[in-house]
Amino acid sequence: MKSPGKIKRAALARDDHNEAFRCAVCGREVDAQGAGTRHRNHCPHRLSSLHLDDTPGDRAENCGGVMDAVGVWVRQDGEWALLHRCRACGAFHSNRVAADDNPALLLQLAAKPLAEPPFPLSRLCEMIGVEPSEPLERSKQNESK
Repeated sequence: MKSPGKIKRAALARDDHNEAFRCAVCGREVDAQGAGTRHRNHCPHRLSSLHLDDTPGDRAENCGGVMDAVGVWVRQDGEWALLHRCRACGAFHSNRVAADDNPALLLQLAAKPLAEPPFPLSRLCEMIGVEPSEPLERSKQNESK
């Protein structure tokens, strides 16, 4: 029985690491052109990847699991990068955002920590002395009085 999130290794082998491939998640054909990187490694529609590389483009990893985009971060030079987690083994990798990546999904990943904080928002309101339904601007005006 095939492990969830794993794809047959033979189906993934490519000599040219920058050629078109079919996304293992959405099934769309992904063209390497337009990515703006040397190694196209994820689907611009779903931002998913496959666990193939130890380092970008080496195809040395034997896992082959689906890598889900779980976050974004901003590198020191201001470039955005995706954080991928492997469904099969749990490994994390960072991959450059490609020029043709879905901007709505990128923003959704960036906003997720603010939209779903690891604590109740009511606790934050208690800490800053604001009623949950009170606008923050009104609270700031009260502080200046």
